[in-house]
Amino acid sequence: MGEIIVALTGASGALYGLRLIEVLSNLKKSMRVIVTDSAKLTLSHECNYEVSQLKSIECVTVEDNSDIAAKSASGSAKIDAMVIVPCSGTTLGKLASGIGDNLVTRSAIVAMKERRKLIIVPRETPLATVHLENMLKLSSWDTVILPASPGFYNHPTSIDDLVDFIVSRILDQLGIDNNISKRWTGEEI
Repeated sequence: MGEIIVALTGASGALYGLRLIEVLSNLKKSMRVIVTDSAKLTLSHECNYEVSQLKSIECVTVEDNSDIAAKSASGSAKIDAMVIVPCSGTTLGKLASGIGDNLVTRSAIVAMKERRKLIIVPRETPLATVHLENMLKLSSWDTVILPASPGFYNHPTSIDDLVDFIVSRILDQLGIDNNISKRWTGEEI
């Protein structure tokens, strides 16, 4: 298996990205992590977390978002998938317009052209028509749109439960077995 790119952009919900990185590291999955400048602010504000802390996580290689020549932007690199979590409306718009002006957007466009799995986790709410149109466009190009909208049938009792619900769905889309969130069995009713 190749590497997985995990990109964090400036939308609220940085905890989703951090938890995905933690779970993938625990599963010994090799990752290339990219954090936008806006995401650095969100990480600090929402999670009291600095990008430098990512460098000590097993299986993580941190890439600079301004380095468009990094491995993540290569079509010939052994990369299996990319997850943008959370995905800001700005990043969503750039991708729908084909703009690859930084490592996150360039890597995502490379993922699309190489037919790699691309998962986008928008966290914006409410959604403007332009967000919906951009998601529709990206979905029609085989991008998985996975909104950060946790379910409640599993009776979550903490924020961690809500975050794990979304991270579990991301892992499912990546084809990675997991049991970090309770699944619907049909016997709950």
